[in-house]
Amino acid sequence: MRLKQDENLGDRYAEILRLGGHHVATVREQNLCSSTDHDLLRTCLAEKRCLVTLDLKFGNPLRFKPTDYEGIAVIRLPRKPTPNDLYDAIHTLIGGLFQKEIRKKPWIVQRGKIREYQPER
Repeated sequence: MRLKQDENLGDRYAEILRLGGHHVATVREQNLCSSTDHDLLRTCLAEKRCLVTLDLKFGNPLRFKPTDYEGIAVIRLPRKPTPNDLYDAIHTLIGGLFQKEIRKKPWIVQRGKIREYQPER
């Protein structure tokens, strides 16, 4: 899977995602830090990459229409996170990407659990 790692995640997590078999470009590597949310998502769409972020607002389907983007994985941590919480959530994401399709959907990823947006029919 082609992923874009947001600037709010450290470089070691990009390496973990790469070791998990994914092609990762980071916001930092591409000098996109401080881009607007919409510019960042347009870049992801142009590069056919799913955004991986800690920024909870990207999980709002009213603000960011899921069908307009390649996919968005929002890592949601507990109120007082430990480094293991983030590490485990990243591994949950890696496993989920091999089992399900994220394209055109926002996911909320937590340790051991992925919630997938289900549009009303």
